[in-house]
Amino acid sequence: MPRIKRHIDEKTAAKDINGKVYIVTGANSGVGLETTRQLVKQGGHVVMACRRPEAGEEAAQSFAGEPGSYDVMQLDLSDLQTVRDFAAAFQGKYDRLDGMACNAGLMTHGSEPVYTKDGFEMSVGVSYFGHFLLTELLLDTLKQGEPSRWVIVSSVMHAGGPRNRPNVDLDDINFKNRSFSNTDAYAEAKVATVLYAKELAERLEGTGVSCFSVHPGWARSNFGSGGGPLMRFAMAVARPLTRSMSDSNEESAQSTLHCLLSDDAPNHSGAYFSQSSVLYRDRECRDGGWPMESPNPNAKNMDTARKLVDMSYEMVGLSKA
Repeated sequence: MPRIKRHIDEKTAAKDINGKVYIVTGANSGVGLETTRQLVKQGGHVVMACRRPEAGEEAAQSFAGEPGSYDVMQLDLSDLQTVRDFAAAFQGKYDRLDGMACNAGLMTHGSEPVYTKDGFEMSVGVSYFGHFLLTELLLDTLKQGEPSRWVIVSSVMHAGGPRNRPNVDLDDINFKNRSFSNTDAYAEAKVATVLYAKELAERLEGTGVSCFSVHPGWARSNFGSGGGPLMRFAMAVARPLTRSMSDSNEESAQSTLHCLLSDDAPNHSGAYFSQSSVLYRDRECRDGGWPMESPNPNAKNMDTARKLVDMSYEMVGLSKA
């Protein structure tokens, strides 16, 4: 049976967002680029937060003729000092932030953990801790743009399966004292993003800021291209076989765009939104949903969410207000 792929509706796609300011991390390629393209197409101004600014500038040439605008700024989520530098530079140029898409992420390759400059396991460091610090530093600016939206990209992998539900190990989130698996680390990082979205929505209730986590679908992006020759070969071989089951980058941007732009999304702050995906091990989840109930109870535990955030403040060197 063919998949039903979710798209923002015509009203949402035609909304005029001239004058609104957005940040998209990892905006130079894949889902981040297509998210940026649609926002610029609708008249928005997008700050493309890219690890490699030159790649962002090159990608942005494809926006020529669109009514919106862009600004490429350097951001390396694996280095907390560059996160601080980005936040300070952004606040020096802009006095409002209408929407933020925490899109960038990665999964390491190999059987040994890789650590960021600040000592975080790389998957959780980029997908969660870097975005956590960026978000917390820009919260006041995000509030000034209210009603505003905040979205963080999670993954189907956060859901696991009926026999194995990933959870955040608050005692060893960086795999310093337990056996390492790159897929386990990635799945736990994505549980952390769902929990953070729920905690942030709870904390910001009444401020006009709506918060969401999303699964973009099985994107045909360059995710995984940083692996070794064997990984790149396997992806090249599999791509023609999986094309009908996977999503274009434009299709994979739809859940993020729905949360950033639709009139309905703010009614579900804290919720998880998902493109349809054959990768769900729970068959009833494969049609996705805007919003969708995560099948993983660990991703809905607010006690864990609050403990994670409290711990994160200390780990990134922030004082909780």
